Amino acid sequence: MSKKPTYNELFQKVIELTSIVEDLIKENAFLRDRLSYFENPKNSNNSSIPPSKDENRPLRNQSLREKTGKKVGGQPGHPGTTLTMQLEPDEVFDLIPAYCNCCGEDLTNVEQEILEKRQVIDIPIIKSITKEYRLYQKKCKCGHIAQSKFPEQVNSSVQYGTNSEAMISYLHSRQYLSFNRIEECLNDIFGLKISEGGVHNLLERFTLKANPVYQEIKSRIQNASSVGTDETGAKVNGKKHWYWVWQNNALTYIAHSMNRGIDTIKYEFANGLPNAILTHDRWSSHFHCKVKGHQLCIPHLLRDLKYLEELYQCQWATDLKKLFLRTMEFKKTLLPQDYFHPNSNRDNYEQQLIALLNFPIDNAHKKANTLQKSLVKNRNNIFTFLYYEDVYPDNNASERSIRNVKVKQKISGQFKSIKGAQIYAINRSIIDTIAKSNQNIMNGLNIIANFTAD
Repeated sequence: MSKKPTYNELFQKVIELTSIVEDLIKENAFLRDRLSYFENPKNSNNSSIPPSKDENRPLRNQSLREKTGKKVGGQPGHPGTTLTMQLEPDEVFDLIPAYCNCCGEDLTNVEQEILEKRQVIDIPIIKSITKEYRLYQKKCKCGHIAQSKFPEQVNSSVQYGTNSEAMISYLHSRQYLSFNRIEECLNDIFGLKISEGGVHNLLERFTLKANPVYQEIKSRIQNASSVGTDETGAKVNGKKHWYWVWQNNALTYIAHSMNRGIDTIKYEFANGLPNAILTHDRWSSHFHCKVKGHQLCIPHLLRDLKYLEELYQCQWATDLKKLFLRTMEFKKTLLPQDYFHPNSNRDNYEQQLIALLNFPIDNAHKKANTLQKSLVKNRNNIFTFLYYEDVYPDNNASERSIRNVKVKQKISGQFKSIKGAQIYAINRSIIDTIAKSNQNIMNGLNIIANFTAD
């Protein structure tokens, strides 16, 4: 018969088992937290992860957009566009019967009556033209020989014209074509024989003329009252570089950089953006830029909150998400004069925000606590859009302005040199700025092409 354990032995065993249970509880909590991460992975709908990084594309019904109940397509009252007849067509073809298709009688001298008109709108056959400039001289009776001069842009015996420069810039930076496809396009459509090297040289020539316009855009951004900013990675000769954008309703300034840190901001805007409310996605570098104030991108926060809802079924995240959505709708109702006067609704939203930022969250919801601490730190940067008419709650415009870099690389591949990356930044900045002014892009590029290069 085995010996019965003593009280001290039992007590020691209980202590050992208690320690083991505590360790198992901690391990269980850790594993449950890890499991919840894999059961509720981050994707482009509940975080800032781009769609291209989604391992499995999320279901369509997981979008942040709420259903409106409206039918797909144009809504009632939407201004449509219809192909209409031109009052003064370029060419007219009179289809007059010459004889009676019943008895064969000659109808040449019979007065005709118009029955119906139809128009065909088409593109004429395009071909390149060659302009020859000839210098002449004349001898004056005083003995002096007067000579004419070539136009300033005509500086070689044979060269491509300014319209070709503008077209190449348009195809490269607006339509994202690679050099070999630009060569093919100019050859097949315009009958313009040009090599890839020629395309590159004309693009450089245009960019040299465009640089003063680019610097003017930068100067105006620096003095703007509202600016949105974003950045994205890009391959340059096999290495990861970065593109940055600073933009508003009227201007787009894109810059190439080799880093994603504060050094780029200091290089581009040494004195900061002193008059601007800067809208961004909470990237830490933006907080080091000298500005009038900040506006955090609310949709970015909504995606974070959506993820917390899925991960923890967190009521705090749900309530804050609803508050953000209400304030974004409230923004749409504000009139210009409302920003200069006290507003009880706005004050109410501020109080609700303070209450949620002070709301005690379950310690087990670690990611929710982390987000709450971040929002407490940025308390004054959340509802800035409710106090300025030209400040928006989202940074969508900046994301659209920088997305073209990704499209360019998907279509044309990586940039082969830093100079090529900078050329794209300059030309795309100008093209987007022209587009924002509702001007014809090709007309704007043609104007720049006729500048004199410094």
